[in-house]
Amino acid sequence: MINRIRDIRKQKGMTLAEVAASCEPPTTAQTIGRLETGMRNLSLAWMNRIGAALGVDPETLVKGEDNAPARIVARLTHSGAEGLSAPRDAILPTELGEGGTLLCLSIEASQGEYRSGDQLWMRQTPPESAAALVNRDVLAPRSGGRFAFGRLIDRQGTRVGLLPPGIGHRQIVIDNPAWLAVAEMLVRRL
Repeated sequence: MINRIRDIRKQKGMTLAEVAASCEPPTTAQTIGRLETGMRNLSLAWMNRIGAALGVDPETLVKGEDNAPARIVARLTHSGAEGLSAPRDAILPTELGEGGTLLCLSIEASQGEYRSGDQLWMRQTPPESAAALVNRDVLAPRSGGRFAFGRLIDRQGTRVGLLPPGIGHRQIVIDNPAWLAVAEMLVRRL
């Protein structure tokens, strides 16, 4: 079995020391480095500790040898496309997310910056986190099995205000939504 600790750590923008400090109990950067390179055996206990430190499922840390995952082979910079010194696994953003159930909103009619055929993957959060979601696109449940979608523009007490995408729509105010789902990833066919 091959581990993907380094690939996930780099995609999260964390150093060895940051991962080591985030482990419970904390460990050393050298230990994390040895686990990444396979110089030290990656036990189930270590998988759980490192998975928690990186905010991913422990099973995401390992991959079977028969699976051919997508690879990051280049990066686009101001000077153009540049090859990486060593290709690394492309970890899906859905696997890197922390907490909350994933939901998908299917876009069937173009509105605002969204096009017909888009899929908007969203992460469900408790309504108490609404203050941190201002100016982000969210989905909120309404009574009768309906939903409201739009940019979160206001939060006052238990009420949230959403501005739907597109021109000419009025603000929707929802009192005490059970949850909010924040947009995390847009999937668009080219």
